[in-house]
Amino acid sequence: MPVRVVEASAPSQVSGANSGQTSPPACTLLSVGQAFSGTQNVCSLQKDEAWRVNVRIQGCDLEHGYLCGTMEALNVPMADTPVVTFWEGEIVDTKNYTFFTGKWEAKPDDDIRHWTKFPSFSPLASQVAVDGGKSLDLSNHPYIFMRWKEQNFVNVGTDCGLTIAGFYYVCFSCSDGSISGFYYDPNSSPFQKLELKSTNEGRSGFSFSSYELQ
Repeated sequence: MPVRVVEASAPSQVSGANSGQTSPPACTLLSVGQAFSGTQNVCSLQKDEAWRVNVRIQGCDLEHGYLCGTMEALNVPMADTPVVTFWEGEIVDTKNYTFFTGKWEAKPDDDIRHWTKFPSFSPLASQVAVDGGKSLDLSNHPYIFMRWKEQNFVNVGTDCGLTIAGFYYVCFSCSDGSISGFYYDPNSSPFQKLELKSTNEGRSGFSFSSYELQ
């Protein structure tokens, strides 16, 4: 089954943001070359299972709220080889991007429902419900919130049995580099959870994955 094509749309940028607002805190664990590994819980009609996943950050620009990287799923039942994709991310900084996605079939209610899955989001919830968090200052917040969207398969074709039509709501801990996330795609099982930890690979290894059953 071919991957659904997602039309490009304008990013959920913030207009008129306060000039005093700053980007999320610089974090050495969220930088080019950093690697992470863990699992993703995948639900299908047959059973629930956990895939081993890895991710490596290839680019990070906090000033513009952008990052990108490669993703790898290691034990996909229907694939003969680990599946690798390239992804791009939006960092929620209230300057370039808010907590409201504004695309990828995600409505504000979907955003709130997913962000509230993260305990660290609780102190921000009331303000985000009002305006997407435009007035928040996240420069000293111990967590960085992001969206990760896979753009293309790297080593397999679109007939691999997986889809990259959706995206991830991601929460990154600045203290230990741990990552948790929830996949969103109206056509996939809801709230498939991603859990990753920073590895000791430094700048020489893969990490993170986001692959969903068709």
